[in-house]
Amino acid sequence: MQVRFTGAAREVTGSAHLVQVNGRTILLDCGLFQGRRSETAEKNRVLPAAADKIDAVVLSHAHIDHAGRLPYLVKQGYRGTIHSTAATRDLCEVMLADSAHIQEKDAEFLARRGRARAAPLYALKDVSAALTQFVPHQFHQPFEVVPGVTGRFVHAGHILGSASVELEWEEGGVTRRLGFSGDIGRAGLPMIKDPEPLERLDWVIMESTYGDRDHSSVTGAREDLARIVSATAARGGRVLIPAFAVGRTQELLYDLHALSDAGKIPRIPIIIDSPLATEATNVFRENTADFDPNEPMVRHTTGNGHSIFDFELVQFTPDVQDSKTMMHRGGPMIVIAASGMAESGRILHHLAYSAGDARNTILIVGFQAEHTLGRRIVERRGEIKVFGEMVPLRAQVEVLNGYSAHADRTELQQWLDATRATSRALQDVFLVHGEPKAQDALAGSLRAKQYHVEIPEPGSHVTR
Repeated sequence: MQVRFTGAAREVTGSAHLVQVNGRTILLDCGLFQGRRSETAEKNRVLPAAADKIDAVVLSHAHIDHAGRLPYLVKQGYRGTIHSTAATRDLCEVMLADSAHIQEKDAEFLARRGRARAAPLYALKDVSAALTQFVPHQFHQPFEVVPGVTGRFVHAGHILGSASVELEWEEGGVTRRLGFSGDIGRAGLPMIKDPEPLERLDWVIMESTYGDRDHSSVTGAREDLARIVSATAARGGRVLIPAFAVGRTQELLYDLHALSDAGKIPRIPIIIDSPLATEATNVFRENTADFDPNEPMVRHTTGNGHSIFDFELVQFTPDVQDSKTMMHRGGPMIVIAASGMAESGRILHHLAYSAGDARNTILIVGFQAEHTLGRRIVERRGEIKVFGEMVPLRAQVEVLNGYSAHADRTELQQWLDATRATSRALQDVFLVHGEPKAQDALAGSLRAKQYHVEIPEPGSHVTR
């Protein structure tokens, strides 16, 4: 077996790991790199391998940093199967179309500014072609990845449909198993089922996004959300939340619904200003079988034939004119808009309009990669660049890591310990999807527990 780490190595975007076993080539994820335009544009055009040399793709989940280059892979000639869960396939249908649209609009914007126009990686027709190659599988049910290699998905607890992956094959008469964690979630997140360990592994590729810190509790995050909303409304301001359209937006809606029902936040408008979030929420409505039946609100709403996401304070604004009208409306409100790292989407318009008002709050509820606008907001820069213009950052900035859909340091170790408990032959842990500081810290903690840990460099490979 050989694994080549072609993305999300010593960084947190562009997930892509190439596995070669028994003469076959399997690609785990095919995500977009995100960050500085000049760097990511070039990196995104370099595929992990020639498209016609890849025999199968196994996709952990639908986030763009894991799935966003699939249409480009197909455009370049990939004709094999893309294995995923059913909900991941449904989410990719809306997310990849949105990605194609954003690339087209970005190219048009740069052209209007007189800057070199970079052709989009792919178009809607490439998204449509890629979707025909998806083959969905149920959790826990073995499936043939390629002849001689069996796959299995287990719940990763990150977003709807997210999975950790097991690959199994025979080599020299011995059964071998490689695991890929995907993005590991947190126990107790709203709606979705908790992460499950992988089993009987020889090796595991594991994410490490928050390997150097612990989060506040999920329950504590909901209480902090109520505090921030109430304080901002009392100032007459609005709460701006850059949020991934898939997963984070729906979790926030779930908690805002619960807080509103309990009378813990003022009754102010909640605006979901993202066409993608609107479509993704529809996918959530159609995939309630993946929800955690132990969640009280899941039992209450789905049991009564209602949706968690629909209550009187919520307004979806898929139409751009509705978005503009809402932006100029007076009074307190909560605005949830993509993108989660504030690199694109309608959140940029809200930041340009509202970041300079001290009554407002910008609430960060997820990881912000280096060189993104979201990271600069977290760093509380005096000014931020939006649409090429400098905007004063006078709004309050709050960070709630309790809303992270990524496991923290302790939770990562617990997941790996549970995996090792079933995997007496576990030999190596390869840390990916993390910045160097987080990876180095997690590696030290794991080595102290007698794990053999490697941190692959970009483009490096290991042979076992």
